[in-house]
Amino acid sequence: MRRLGALAVVVVVGYAAVTAIAGLVGSDDGAAEGPADSALLAPVATGASDDGEAESAAIDCSDPDNAELCGELGFGDDVTVDEGDATPDGDVETTDPDSGDDAEPESTGPPTTENPAKVYIVGDSDAGTFGPYLETLLDGTLVTETELNYKVSSGLARPDFFNWPVELEQKLPEVDPDIVVVTFGGNDSQGLSKPQDELEFVVGDPVANEAEWSEEYERRAGEVMDLLLENDRHVIWVGIPNDDNPEVTAKLAIQDEAVRAAAEARPDVVFVDTWTRFSGRDGGWAEFVVDPRDKEGKDVRADDGFHLNQNGAEILAIDIAIEVQKELRAMGAAI
Repeated sequence: MRRLGALAVVVVVGYAAVTAIAGLVGSDDGAAEGPADSALLAPVATGASDDGEAESAAIDCSDPDNAELCGELGFGDDVTVDEGDATPDGDVETTDPDSGDDAEPESTGPPTTENPAKVYIVGDSDAGTFGPYLETLLDGTLVTETELNYKVSSGLARPDFFNWPVELEQKLPEVDPDIVVVTFGGNDSQGLSKPQDELEFVVGDPVANEAEWSEEYERRAGEVMDLLLENDRHVIWVGIPNDDNPEVTAKLAIQDEAVRAAAEARPDVVFVDTWTRFSGRDGGWAEFVVDPRDKEGKDVRADDGFHLNQNGAEILAIDIAIEVQKELRAMGAAI
């Protein structure tokens, strides 16, 4: 009887260990299709909390129907991934890995459970939105260690408010990441200031000064990319979506093109096309997008018409996680 009781406990624990992840997400008059990689994502169930709000459900990686999704994300059939929380509400948020007094030896060789790759997720409030769920997904690979650092209302346009190049120069040696996931943009479609206490613009509105603005913003984005690429780091730059306001979208489009140009000039930078992912079939703004996990069109936008809600953040996190998984494999991870 004692043996049977112990066996029952093992079965219960084993069943619990294969539950985790998933989410919710939304297009205009026709639900937008995602990138080609999304076609490989298998459907999952969704649940609801006690107060009726939708919440992430579990993906059972032991289920053959979910083999493609779990394979794209680098999961095994015995992983457990806890639900993430996509609600940035602070100024500067950082999630530091456990550290002790003794310095850890420098990691070498391919990423493994014993030798995890360090993934550093940085940026503005968009990073704070998709970042927690991305951490959740990467935990499922069992070969990563993540840290999230975001600053609400920041970007590359206003270093007088928050200077990201200086922040990264200070933090990169401390974190020593193998992979950096970075995003800026929601606050950058404005005049570009100098990095000083007193506000002074180098160039004004992006629409009225398109050529000059594009050149300067491409330079700033390229400067950050070059910094992140040092020491053979893998860099994944996450683009921005469009806005429901056409005037705002016109500014964002100039910015998006400037970043794409900087990335194209640096083949080692992986660019995640958020604009296309969250556009409708006509290429315009989309409120509803097809969730690749269950093939249903879902609302993906926050009330401001630009930011992603939890649905959109989780879909974007999946797109990013697939790119991170490719980098992990390039580093030799057996996933």
